[in-house]
Amino acid sequence: MLLQLADTTMTEALGRALAETRPAQAVVHLQGELGAGKSTLARALLRALGVGGAIRSPTYTLVERYPIPAGEAWHLDLYRIGDAGELDFLGLDDAVATLWLVEWPERAGPALPGEDLLVELGMSGTGRSAHLQARSETGRAWLSRLGARGDLAALAVQPV
Repeated sequence: MLLQLADTTMTEALGRALAETRPAQAVVHLQGELGAGKSTLARALLRALGVGGAIRSPTYTLVERYPIPAGEAWHLDLYRIGDAGELDFLGLDDAVATLWLVEWPERAGPALPGEDLLVELGMSGTGRSAHLQARSETGRAWLSRLGARGDLAALAVQPV
């Protein structure tokens, strides 16, 4: 699914739509250059899941944990990771997260669980583009629910 996001408001709308259609457990990999909207999308998704208060960027802490209905969301930002071995101290092996939002997942190598949904964000004129790809059966079902929403159809570059 390829979407055109004219501004930050539309990136936030996509985050809300992802929250409203999300499965019980999922791993989302967020890719894109600096400033592409990864953190904006993650914050909107978390806010739509009921996370109150500050939603901090995990740029320096690497991971921020948030209680969400029926579990816990982990927001990771691996931009500062030089080697996947640096993740050992985070305790990802014992992860209890029901939702993973991982920025810069390519820096972790095999240290992360496999993704259900890949969201590639890019700059497109004055806005952004979002290319969503299912990577598992869970991801395919998620994209199907997302595609059924009429409010996103107007953003689609490719048929939903």
